[in-house]
Amino acid sequence: MFRHAIPIGRVLGISIDLDYSWFVVVGLITWILAVSYFPTQFRGWSVGEYWAVGAITAIMLFVSVLIHELGHAIVAQRYGLAVPRITLFLFGGVSQIAAEPPSAIAEFWIAVIGPVVSLALAALFWEVEPLTASWPPLFAVVEYLAILNLILCIFNLIPGFPLDGGRVLRAILWRIKGNYQRATAVAATTGRFFGFALIFLGVWEALTGAFINGLWIAFIGWYLESAAGSQLQQEVLKALVGRHKVLDAMRRDFPLVPPNLTLQEMVDKYFLAHGNRYLVVSGPAGPTGIVTPATVRAVSRSEWAETQVSQVTVPLSKLAVTHPETTLWSALEKMGRDGVNQMPVIDASGVVGILSRDDILQYLRVLRTLAA
Repeated sequence: MFRHAIPIGRVLGISIDLDYSWFVVVGLITWILAVSYFPTQFRGWSVGEYWAVGAITAIMLFVSVLIHELGHAIVAQRYGLAVPRITLFLFGGVSQIAAEPPSAIAEFWIAVIGPVVSLALAALFWEVEPLTASWPPLFAVVEYLAILNLILCIFNLIPGFPLDGGRVLRAILWRIKGNYQRATAVAATTGRFFGFALIFLGVWEALTGAFINGLWIAFIGWYLESAAGSQLQQEVLKALVGRHKVLDAMRRDFPLVPPNLTLQEMVDKYFLAHGNRYLVVSGPAGPTGIVTPATVRAVSRSEWAETQVSQVTVPLSKLAVTHPETTLWSALEKMGRDGVNQMPVIDASGVVGILSRDDILQYLRVLRTLAA
């Protein structure tokens, strides 16, 4: 999802990343607080104080968001779900949970813990607030964070996907009806409704004078509607894929190239002549790795005639791989998480195929045709 993110550390084994959009929103929040909110609430400070307190508050807001997301992650781990990373971005934060929840109860607790954490943070800041009254800048930060965490709690309880409230709704419907896909579709449809409602509200606010607030509300509504719509499309795709496996869509006649071939020969004979987007490198002991146009581009064109394929081969041990019996949907999710376009398919006998995004799309076209 987030291809342009900066890792800043690990907490409980979870990588914490900053998407590039995070810097934009932190700057925007700092500016709004420094030139608008704090000057009207706390008079007599210097310009530097307003900006410093604004920056600290903006950063602490995202610390609160990170703690909110860690709540989700910790509960997910308790249910045996891996959480590789948490990414802070334009609209807050998102925990990358590696698999679907195993039950409706698990989904409920994973979802509801986020708003509970935000409510606890709001209560904590309100308790601390009187202790900071003698120092106005610190009081301003604590007061604002108490309000924002309460708003974060309430907003996330809106019963529409992808908000926590939408996931709580999905868990309840899943428990009652016993159908995860149907529950997800209902929660996503509700999410789209609230998204459109926020867009309408934002446009109304902008037209009636509160342009910045209106624009921000409309932008949040657009994000919710877009994310909910994507979830609906994903459920349609998942239903189409069904129980089909990797072996149904993988390519068995994948091209093999010897490791001692030069890059120039490989490019001319395979990439240009046949339009291949990946090649499996095979030596005397069998396949050893793959080569793609991206790995070739890493070498200067002037060196292609002297560089052998073995020098740019990505070994199988460093590749995301899958198994023939893995469900096609699981393989597609793994491609998305790892940011790859193709994966070797390996069983006990070695490499038995290659699964690419193009192969999956072609297979889906056939499935759609048959369904129609």
